[in-house]
This record gives sequence, structure tokens and C-alpha cells, in this order.
Amino acid sequence: MTEPDIPKEDHKPKGMAAFSVIWVGQLVSVLGSAMTQFALMIWVWEETGQATAMALMGFFTFLPMVIMMPFAGALVDRWNKKLAMMLGDLAAGLGSVAILLLYLGGSLEIWHLYLIGIFIGVFGAFQWPAYSSAITVMVDKKHYARASGLVGMVGSISGIFGPPLAAFFLVMLDISGILIIDIVTFTFAIGVLLLVHIPNPPPADDLQTGAKGLLKDAAYGFKYIYKRKPLLGLQSTFFVFNLIITFGMVVMVPMILARTGSDKLILASVQSVLAIGGVAGGLLIAIWGGPRRKINGLLGGMIVIAVIFAIGFGMGQTPIIWMIFGFMAMLLIPTLNGSSQAIWQSKVPANRQGRVFAARMVIAQGAGAAAMVIVGPLADFYFEPAMAVHGSLAPTFGWLVGTGPGAGMGLMILLSSLLAAMVGAVAYQIRIIRNVERIIPDADPKSWLDDYRQRLTRAYRKGKLTEDQCKEMYLEKKAKLGLNVPK
Repeated sequence: MTEPDIPKEDHKPKGMAAFSVIWVGQLVSVLGSAMTQFALMIWVWEETGQATAMALMGFFTFLPMVIMMPFAGALVDRWNKKLAMMLGDLAAGLGSVAILLLYLGGSLEIWHLYLIGIFIGVFGAFQWPAYSSAITVMVDKKHYARASGLVGMVGSISGIFGPPLAAFFLVMLDISGILIIDIVTFTFAIGVLLLVHIPNPPPADDLQTGAKGLLKDAAYGFKYIYKRKPLLGLQSTFFVFNLIITFGMVVMVPMILARTGSDKLILASVQSVLAIGGVAGGLLIAIWGGPRRKINGLLGGMIVIAVIFAIGFGMGQTPIIWMIFGFMAMLLIPTLNGSSQAIWQSKVPANRQGRVFAARMVIAQGAGAAAMVIVGPLADFYFEPAMAVHGSLAPTFGWLVGTGPGAGMGLMILLSSLLAAMVGAVAYQIRIIRNVERIIPDADPKSWLDDYRQRLTRAYRKGKLTEDQCKEMYLEKKAKLGLNVPK
């Protein structure tokens, strides 16, 4: 008797194995991107010597991504998630091809980078909602924070090796060699995606049809968050936090270049040490799983990280200080991001995450895009002149951040970081934000009920509730959720 044919898809890695394979592909791809980004930042700084041009590089990639994100999220909930991820990788690869051809032809201009950034941003909008929702359907809930920590490690690992490799290849191969390497890494990432199986959840029953339906679905994520006030409060916190801290983070690289006389080696070394901290933090949360109450990791991380940046990069004026404090901040960032992602992945149904996560990105990051336009001119035409040796702000803040080149941008980092820390502290005082995990049920009601039972058990052991009270509260909650599960 002949054996039945087994679908080829069944031979492909699944679950955590599939996630691990994708993770390797994304690591290689992002490493190539980090090398290209470093090389282009150096090229732009040498061409202009201004923070404005560097800030606009980020703006012209980021703003189109934010605008496109709601539509991309709606399409991700309709499409095959693997294909959506491949689309983002392909667009980034084509962007690198275009830059390479312009550079080899001797016609590369800064405005070309802005235009190509718009193209990459539009299609890159598909990458994050597709990747996030794919993780949800690939791994168990208990591994969400770990998976998010590993995802965060990708950027950190590329940050360790990307800058020094880019600095090396700039001498050996110039920008063209780095761009060729980048194109090869994108090709590798797309090939890896073809090797794995990513489940697609059943389409949500509320998905619309046609062009008008797409517009409604693009707005769905915002409506979903607005109706759930704790989630709205949480995302509003990110909105204000990112808006404020962007005023400092965007000028961090030009600040280092200005204070060190455009020393590429120092910049690469600082970025690599920061990335090592990110890798260590990613490993920490991958092993640990994050705090039991994820909101503590999220808001607590905001406060501590912002204070560290204020001291290390605002008041700090030497590479060793930047490295030490940068390492500490990056060590905590995976816990912040992993805690946030774990909350959202557990609270939002998988077949709605494309739309909801896209709305998250727009709310949290949209203001940052607008800030990028303001930051560069603010640094170049106000803060830097004001913090020159005889500048108007030098007598007031010179003792804190020094004077001369880079001091104005250091002051921007100090002020924005301290204000951002206050945002996290205020959010902690708001009950519906602090208790978001308890107020919003899990997308899987049984999972939420299991967590509720564990909380009751802990309260019973501490003597806060009697056994009869625990049973009564448990049964009441089970009835509200409409579940028929063992007590």
C-alpha cells in the first residue's frame, strides 16, 4: 500500500522552531541594514555637518510608515502573514539597490535618500504588524515576552557588529561594498521565510470588503483601542513619552560626532557597547520571561531608562560615560518592550492584531515623526549656538552639560529625558493604566480565568480572602465570561 502524500507545508518548521528560523533571517537582514545606516549617516554628516539632514533621513522613512500603517494592518489581517513580511524585506532591498546604482553613477544626492526613504517606509509598514501577529500564532502565550525579547535582540546584535563592520568596510570597500552586502542579507531573509510555516488564523468575521471596507478596517484598530480605556491610556502614555524623548534621541548621534570631532571609531564603539547592553537585556528577558506584572516592567522601564539617558548622554561628555550609561539603559529596553508586547498580544485576538497593532504604532510613534522635523533645526539654530562658549544659555546650563560643539544637543537630551521620566511616573498613578492587565480580559477567556484563579489563590494564602470567598468570586467571574470549565 502506498503512503498518502503529505503536504509539503507539513515538513516545514513550526512553532518556536519556525520562530527561531525567522529570527536568524531577520538578524542577518537587520545586520546588513545597520551597516548601511551607519555608512549613510557618516556620508550625510560629512556632506552637511548638520543635525537637520540626519533627522530628515529618519523623518522621510518614518512618516510614510506611520501614515501607511493603518492600511497595512488592515491588509495584514486579510493576507498571508508570510507574504506581508516578505513585502517589507523586498522593498528595503530595492531601496538599497537604488542607492547603490546612484552612488556608482556618481549622482547620489541627499534628497535621493529622502525619496528612497519614503518608498521603504510605505512598504516597511507591513513588516511590524505582520511579524507581531505571526509570533502570536506561532508561540504559546507564556513565551510572548521571551519572543519579544529575542526580537529586540536582533537590533541590539546588529548594533554590536554593524557599526564596526561598517567602519571597516568604509575603508576597504567604501559605501558600495556595504550596500552590496545589505542586498545579499535581504535576499537571505526572504529565502528563510520560504522555509517555515506561519499559521494564518481564521479571518475575523468583521473584515470589510472593497475599497470602502479597507478604509473602515484601517480605522478599526483606533476604535478598538478607544473603546477599551485602559488600553487607550496605555497607548496615550507611549504617545507622550515618545513625543518628548524624540527631542533627545534624534540628536544623540550628531551630538557624539560633534563632541568628538567626527570620530567614526568612537561613534562605532559607543553604538556597539549600547548594542551589547541590548543583547544582554534580550537574553535576560528571554531566560527570565519578564516581571509577573508586565505593567511594572513597562512603566518602571520608562522611568529608569529615561533617567539613565539624562545622566549619561545629557550630562555625560566623554565616551566612557556614554558607554557605561548607554549599556545600562539598553539592558532595560528589552524588558520595557517585551512587557508591552506581552500585554497586547494576550489582550487582542490574533485575527485582529494586524489592525490593532498598526493603530498602536501610529498612536505611539506618530508624534515622533512630527518631532523629527523640529529637532534638527532646533539643534542647529538655537540650542547649539546658545550653548557655545559665550552663548545665551551657557551661564545657566554650562556647568551641567558643558559648552562648545555638541553641548546644545546634550542639553536637549537632558531636558527631554527628564520630562519623559515624569510621563512614566504620572502614568503609574492612573489606576486604569496601572491595572490594565486585570481590567482587560485576555483574548482567550479561559487563559484570563486561569490567571484570575491564580490571583485568588495567592490572596487566600496571604489570608486576604477565605476559601468560600475565593470560590464565590471565581464562579462569578466564570459566569461573566460564559465559560464552562473545571473549578
